[in-house]
Amino acid sequence: MTSTPGLDVRPAPQHSPRPQAGAWWHLVRPEAGVRWRLLLALLLGVAAAGSAVALLATSAWLITAASAQPPVLLLLVPIVAVRAFGVGRGVFRYVERLVGHDAAYRVLGETRARVTRRLESVAPTSRRQGDLLARLVLDVDAVLDLWLRVLLPVAVAAITAAATVALLALLLPAAGAAVALAVLVACTVVPWLTAQTAQRAERNIAAARGDVAAITTETLLTAADVLAYNAVDEVLDDFSRHDSRLAAAERRSAWSTGLGSALLVLCIGGASIAALLLGSTANITGAVFAVLVLTPLALADVLGGIPAAAQLAIRVRAALGRVQELVDTPDPVTEPADPLPLPTGRDLQVKLLRVGYDDTDVLDGLSLDMPAGSRVVITGPSGAGKSTLAAVLLRFLEPRGGEVLLDGVDLARLEGDQVRSVVGLLTQESHVFDTSIRENLLLAKPGVSDLQLWKALYRARLGLFVEKLPDGLDTMVGEHGARLSGGERQRLAFARLLLADRDVLVLDEPTEHLDEETGRALLADLFAAAGDRTVVLLTHRPELVPPHVPRQLVCLT
Repeated sequence: MTSTPGLDVRPAPQHSPRPQAGAWWHLVRPEAGVRWRLLLALLLGVAAAGSAVALLATSAWLITAASAQPPVLLLLVPIVAVRAFGVGRGVFRYVERLVGHDAAYRVLGETRARVTRRLESVAPTSRRQGDLLARLVLDVDAVLDLWLRVLLPVAVAAITAAATVALLALLLPAAGAAVALAVLVACTVVPWLTAQTAQRAERNIAAARGDVAAITTETLLTAADVLAYNAVDEVLDDFSRHDSRLAAAERRSAWSTGLGSALLVLCIGGASIAALLLGSTANITGAVFAVLVLTPLALADVLGGIPAAAQLAIRVRAALGRVQELVDTPDPVTEPADPLPLPTGRDLQVKLLRVGYDDTDVLDGLSLDMPAGSRVVITGPSGAGKSTLAAVLLRFLEPRGGEVLLDGVDLARLEGDQVRSVVGLLTQESHVFDTSIRENLLLAKPGVSDLQLWKALYRARLGLFVEKLPDGLDTMVGEHGARLSGGERQRLAFARLLLADRDVLVLDEPTEHLDEETGRALLADLFAAAGDRTVVLLTHRPELVPPHVPRQLVCLT
């Protein structure tokens, strides 16, 4: 075992740039085809809320007027109006929800597509896959909250409240002014107080959810190791700490929601009492008096969502800010403006490679010669930079110094897809999808015949096993390949790699979760099945490599 001169290994810290306020708006900005749907949803929402207010006002006028027993013909119009507003309220609300959700989900789809495209370049070098998943699913879902629970409800409430105040001002200016003051307080002071009391909690909720999702994902993926090392209590304690942080933030948020609701009730109740006092001294009919007193109460439903919207806006801003951090993450690699054609040779050379994350170099001064068809075993402890080297070889990560040459051509002069058409990767956690063996293999080369699938399986020493299964290639493997053993999952992933027909195979800790006997047998089969391909094995267990395999051994220390 030899050391590489000049090699310097340090841990890689993780930092995320903090986005500027409002920088995430372009992520959720609707396309032109969706804007008219949002405008239609706004108009329908105003119609539904206006119908609710008009229903109460008309009902108050009708009941009061009817108490005087006038001719029934005088009551026909308000009777029809009550029916129309009652039916219209439900119809408009239903259509508004239909159109609004359709528009919001279209914006969500566009946003998620943008973020997913960004993940294609960022995810391979990310250290926290669970946090990425939380940003893609939970944080991006904040787009729905933004449009359906913040922007549209606030706009509907403002327009409807303004129309209601105008109506009351026509009936009695003093009462209209009193209600206008109450509405102004409800729309400004109440949400501001609610937001201020919940600000810290709402900002923490998005980050806490990401932490809980990350630790949950990591725990599920490493459950076998956790049990093997008897670390269940430590893992559960760590999870409990993160979950308690999230629960505390949510309790604080709920308390602020209750405060906002209570203040809103006081504003609406105060408006109704003010109208009662002012109307009792005015020269108006009983029916108009009833309208003045009862109509402000209808605003409780219209304005009821504003405190929650103000509070939710903070959470939405924090969540979408996390998404923007992901989008703003610098590209790990820069595609060449004028890429060179892919060379025909398959000799690989690493010359004085320096690479790392943020301000820390993980590898510094690494040099390797890997002729076509050679076997190179690179060993070293966890954190020595083995996976970082794999990322560089597949052009997932840009070197800071030195170069990696393919047949004399710097990988930086080639497109990433060109490089990955030559270099394939098998990791310790190669993903096996919850579908059939056939579908898992077809991911590598869609449309190939069953004969080619069987050839790949037999070359990976998995053919006899699959042949004995009742459903053969159509056997379902379960979530993450749960119905297969660890060695069988790795062989299936290797068969998929062989089917992709890459000339350079990078094997990153393929025996990580296997016992010694299984790991040694797997490596023997992998080297044999590789044929004349170049094999780069990254492992901290070099003793499992078959002794008869000629190889170059490099130690990262």
